[in-house]
Amino acid sequence: PIFTSLPGAGEVFASRLLAFFGSDRSVFTSAASLQQLSGVAPLTKQSGKMHFVHRRYGCNKFWRQTFVEWAAQTVMKSLWAKAYYQRQKEKGHRHQSILRSLAYKWQRILFRCWQCREAYDEKRYLNALEKSGSPLLKTIDAIRKTHPELCEQFS
Repeated sequence: PIFTSLPGAGEVFASRLLAFFGSDRSVFTSAASLQQLSGVAPLTKQSGKMHFVHRRYGCNKFWRQTFVEWAAQTVMKSLWAKAYYQRQKEKGHRHQSILRSLAYKWQRILFRCWQCREAYDEKRYLNALEKSGSPLLKTIDAIRKTHPELCEQFS
């Protein structure tokens, strides 16, 4: 029920995500450990004044691609994911980079749902964004005003 509750997961991605997480909750001690194992966490190289961030090359490509492809599906099924994608696009980021970044955010949410054995609830997450005063709220409001027909599916 955890993985089927995810927006855009469907049978295919829910099965893949379940296979990645498994049933042993002691495997991942933190969201960061699963982000690194899946290859979604960015890799930072720094030396002196040079600072370079890029995607991980040494990882299981299937798992990374699973999370990135699923993140792409959530842009059409989750209001905050759509708003996040639009904000990053406006900042000039590239499509694949945005999807990896979105997958990174989703993994923290997924880790919490998996640890607490709770299904994902979009309304609960939107309330948390409002409570924290997230900068995404402006974009979410703009989406609600310009595309009210889309908001019905996100509610």
